[in-house]
Amino acid sequence: MMSSSASVRSMLRIVRIVRSPGTRLSDRKMSTNLGSLERVNPEERKINLNPDKVSAEDCIALEDAHGAQNYRPLPVVLAKGKGCIVWDTDGKMYLDFLSAYSAVNQGHCHPKIIDSLMTQAQQLTLTSRAFYNNKLGEYCAFMTEKFGYDRLLPMNTGVEAAETAVKLARKWAYEVKGVPSGKAKIIFAENNFWGRSLAAVSSSSDPESYTNYGPFLPGFESVPYNNFAALEKALEDPDVCAFMVEPIQGEAGVVVPDDGYLKKVRELCTKKNVLWIADEIQTGLGRTGKLLCVDHENVRPDIVVLGKALSGGVIPVSCVMASSEVILTIKPGQHGSTYGGNPLACAVAKTAVEVLIEEGMIENSERLGKILRDELKQINPGVITNIRGKGLMTSMTIPEYENHSAWDFCMILKENGILAKPTHGDKVRLAPPLVLTSDQLYTTIDAIADTVKAYERL
Repeated sequence: MMSSSASVRSMLRIVRIVRSPGTRLSDRKMSTNLGSLERVNPEERKINLNPDKVSAEDCIALEDAHGAQNYRPLPVVLAKGKGCIVWDTDGKMYLDFLSAYSAVNQGHCHPKIIDSLMTQAQQLTLTSRAFYNNKLGEYCAFMTEKFGYDRLLPMNTGVEAAETAVKLARKWAYEVKGVPSGKAKIIFAENNFWGRSLAAVSSSSDPESYTNYGPFLPGFESVPYNNFAALEKALEDPDVCAFMVEPIQGEAGVVVPDDGYLKKVRELCTKKNVLWIADEIQTGLGRTGKLLCVDHENVRPDIVVLGKALSGGVIPVSCVMASSEVILTIKPGQHGSTYGGNPLACAVAKTAVEVLIEEGMIENSERLGKILRDELKQINPGVITNIRGKGLMTSMTIPEYENHSAWDFCMILKENGILAKPTHGDKVRLAPPLVLTSDQLYTTIDAIADTVKAYERL
């Protein structure tokens, strides 16, 4: 980290890129006009904050002193967001290329989502499920019609929804499939990530996630991701009731399976009478250029799990959708959540999905994601390798050396006005809000090119 905010500010250089679609990186003309980043009023390009408020350094010190140390954030303290742009406490502007791990697909503080939040917050926020409210039924009907499922079970966080899917699979195993009591097994893919609960880490192959949290839940087994032969063998066991998998593994480094893998998974699960659970918490809701990532192969899971961008990054909202046969295995009093299905969440989530579809964000993700990966391949194949992804869900591998790594790469990228984070050591995930503009994309590409040059000089 730089020694002072002034030093950090002096290093920030955000450029405007003027180019035609066919122009190569080296042919671009650059200027220092910030106006191309977003339709933001000039006075908003650097926001004025109260000089008497706590400094960025104090914010970090307070959190370090009084908060749990379970994250390692980049040393930047954010205070405002609009679309793809965020500002720190000094008023410096960045392009957000993490989107809160794909929770802010619709852009920071989308005005329609915020309007829904404010309107509903003045009417009714929480009833619990002890009573009906006037928003949950409308929300369930909207979602099941849009995604093609019979029923929706509302939860709050992604891990709650994923764990609900696991509970549903076990219920279905005993009450529909006829698996002997206590014998149901669920198959997961190695290197999965669906949260930090005890059930989630019981299925994990990442030592950082599971070390010293045992004993773990029984009945969980794993097969290598994208290994269909291994899955076939695992599903020979008649006690297997479900296979839960991410259509693209996000936290593992944006690992994309072979074309046709998901279609074969669908066919095999149908043949073996096994529920296919698609964890679309990170890949769903337009992130990969389709409403759901499984839509790339035109297949339908038995259970789909959504979270993160379901609220547009406003409040925690998640859900599980499935057939009546699956969801109605849970009877009143057997599972629930005080906040799940609250009217505030229902109003916000419905609007968040509407704007995603109506404003062309899914198509924008598909179009700009392809350009991003094509442009990354032109920069420096000696430094940026293993570029992969779909839509605006991309990762690249950065070489690690004795004294610097992908973390240092992201630190330099921050100084160049782009916020991203490494995952699994040498991989950098690039996942901006889906409202990204072409100008913002090319600004980012040049910032990455500058970062590569600086990284080579370390």
